Amino acid sequence: MPDTYDVPRTVEISVAAPAYNEAANIAAAVTEWGEYLAGHPAIGAWEIVICNDGSTDATGAILAGLREGCPELVVVEFARNRGAGAAVAAAIAHTRMEWVVLLDSDGQFPISNLDAFVDRILADEADAFSGARIRKADGLAYRWGSAASGAVSNLTHRTRYRDFNSIFKVVRGPLLRALHLESGGMNCSTEITARVAELGRTWVEIPIEHRERGGGARGWRFWRGARDRALFVGYLGYRQWLLRRGVLRVPEAPGTRSEAPGTRSEAPGTRSEAPGTRSEAAVAAEPAHRMTERAR
Repeated sequence: MPDTYDVPRTVEISVAAPAYNEAANIAAAVTEWGEYLAGHPAIGAWEIVICNDGSTDATGAILAGLREGCPELVVVEFARNRGAGAAVAAAIAHTRMEWVVLLDSDGQFPISNLDAFVDRILADEADAFSGARIRKADGLAYRWGSAASGAVSNLTHRTRYRDFNSIFKVVRGPLLRALHLESGGMNCSTEITARVAELGRTWVEIPIEHRERGGGARGWRFWRGARDRALFVGYLGYRQWLLRRGVLRVPEAPGTRSEAPGTRSEAPGTRSEAPGTRSEAAVAAEPAHRMTERAR
């Protein structure tokens, strides 16, 4: 009888991230991500999808140069700045793999945090994992603002998450791509936590490292960001109240079965496109949004 061997299971990963004026950090971040994904024995097919949110510095040129040496890098370009929420949604929409890892391009979330997630992904423990920052490497005002909005969000959603606002998330691709995201600014991570919870899915939180920015400055002003976050958290809370009263219908949870490699579930209202191409209808619907073709 011939010898048989168990083939180790691997996970397919798409990294999705926004980038706005991150010339000081983007090369180091993408290089770190690529080296980690290519070298991890439990990761099979992978890609990195970055939406350049109308950067006015050298971010676009740096990404173009990185693509020459990394065919797994996909760049989505916005002709003008549309906000982190729109950039995250665009990056997610262009992912293809079974699992999507959400990151920032400022280098604050080491991709090595993924080490603690991989075994639990392979064990099919959950559909959505979130990284809970052990120590937030931000200024006091930002930490207080995040803690306050997280506490209010937990109250209105009847949850008890340690880090409601963390952007470091690992979610099944079909589930994440089916979410209807509305946030235009820096509240996308809060909204994703809320939208998945609305579907009755429970986030599994895993402690992660959070480090200081590698360079450059934040792309948003503190007071304006604090105002917008307060308004958005209030909106999400009001939405929860309407859902519980039956004024709004509870969203249907999308299927999360594994997708065949090279395929993806499209968000409602979009059409499947061949890799590296965009339909005329899609271009007409989003005149400020163009996709840089996938390197061959």
